[in-house]
Amino acid sequence: MDTLPDVSATGADGAPLRLHDLPRPLVIYFYPKDDTPGCTREAQEFSALSADFAAAGVSVVGISRDTVAKHVKFRDKHALSVMLASDLDGSVTEAFGVWGEKQLYLKTYMGIERATFLFDRDAALGQAWRKVKVPGHATAVLEAARARYGS
Repeated sequence: MDTLPDVSATGADGAPLRLHDLPRPLVIYFYPKDDTPGCTREAQEFSALSADFAAAGVSVVGISRDTVAKHVKFRDKHALSVMLASDLDGSVTEAFGVWGEKQLYLKTYMGIERATFLFDRDAALGQAWRKVKVPGHATAVLEAARARYGS
């Protein structure tokens, strides 16, 4: 993937959210499930830096396959400021190549790979982080965005 796929998720208001319509530069991070420890920490870290991303002119959206209702509950419970979107039909996770086989405790299942993508103003892929480890990740993404776009 060299450019932002032309796909739509569902926003927290339940309306279609076309990723190409979001302001760029744009960070899209994929996470497995609302309200789990790693996903909560990741969303909290991106939320804590939301003013810094905005100051750098960078939009941020987190995407999982959870429902809009779960996203709203997750957002409200943890006072998250980062935009969350639902990929109910799986088209977004498929387009980004983050849906696949995972393994936990010797069990194999299908799920979302924790991954982050940074897209330039012209929708070109600027940087990708695959198989993300949560601690410090949001800060690393912000630093990469600042290095790439200034401020």
